[in-house]
Amino acid sequence: MQQTKNVSHSAAPFFDAVSRRTVLQAMAAAPAALATAGSRAQQERTHRAYLAIVSRHLQWTGWQEGIEVAIETGYPGIIWSVRGGAHVEPQNVARELPAIVSATREAGLAVPMIITRIGDAGEPHIEPMLETFASLGIGRYRAGTPRYDYSRSFADQFDEFRQNLDALQELNARYDVTACFHTHSSPGSLGGVGWDLWMLMRDCDPRYIGINFDIGHIMARTGVGWRDIARAAREYIQSLSLKDVVAWRRDESGGRGGWPWDRQFVPPGDGMVPFADVFDFFYDTNFTGPMEVYHEYAAPIPGSEDRLNMLGTNYGKWQLEVPRDYFISLLARDVRFYKTALRNAGFEI
Repeated sequence: MQQTKNVSHSAAPFFDAVSRRTVLQAMAAAPAALATAGSRAQQERTHRAYLAIVSRHLQWTGWQEGIEVAIETGYPGIIWSVRGGAHVEPQNVARELPAIVSATREAGLAVPMIITRIGDAGEPHIEPMLETFASLGIGRYRAGTPRYDYSRSFADQFDEFRQNLDALQELNARYDVTACFHTHSSPGSLGGVGWDLWMLMRDCDPRYIGINFDIGHIMARTGVGWRDIARAAREYIQSLSLKDVVAWRRDESGGRGGWPWDRQFVPPGDGMVPFADVFDFFYDTNFTGPMEVYHEYAAPIPGSEDRLNMLGTNYGKWQLEVPRDYFISLLARDVRFYKTALRNAGFEI
């Protein structure tokens, strides 16, 4: 693959939040109206932070109320998921996603990216997914990296992954979309340290193959090493994933594989992530991609010793364990933190 000059992708514009009445009117009109963002080649580069809630945090309710929740919490956008257990299953993407995206945009919110489990060009339903994303003017989707097989040669696994990238790049070029591979810190995840992922894709075209740089997971694996991998891989970092982490804390239950230490995700500002430095770096290097927010921590439940898993579970199965207003207040607290930190770095919201 021949490397070409990076082309910046800009997301659909953000608009000011609107009233509940407007949201409900937009939902009713969704099947008949589709607001598209236009081709990426026509969109101007702006120094704007495209901050959006990950729709996993809305899977305790339907997508219509999910739009209302995003507005109530102060988010300017939603990154919807198209994968098993989400509001949209991959096999239903062409039928269901356009109405959801239309209603989201009509409500004044952006849809700058889609979350998928796509890992290679052989993923089931991949072409209907990419075709739908492209038709909606959504230029990026989050992709999943494979796990290492410790019983096999790493060299062989790297060769296989590079071949997968070749095939996926060709398919993405056909639809003019970018696969943003996620950096995950769980044991055995390719890309957890960032370096392996970047070195495997460094001959790819960053218009079609990139990185979804999860600063919480990168910090858990590398600590201050985030500064090095962010600089080395900057051309390929097409989206950011925001969360905070404390690494490492002793897990008295035994931890993973008997090792009694594990990372612990916490509300933003309570952990290791130096958000001021992170946002300064990406502002100074003209980052204009989506910033997806994960509230990936356990929150206190009023009147109980139990804690709430903010990630929840699949749509149709998640029953919210706390009052709706309390859950929304947790989301709103975090989005205020990120908006303040981003504005301090110079970003527009």
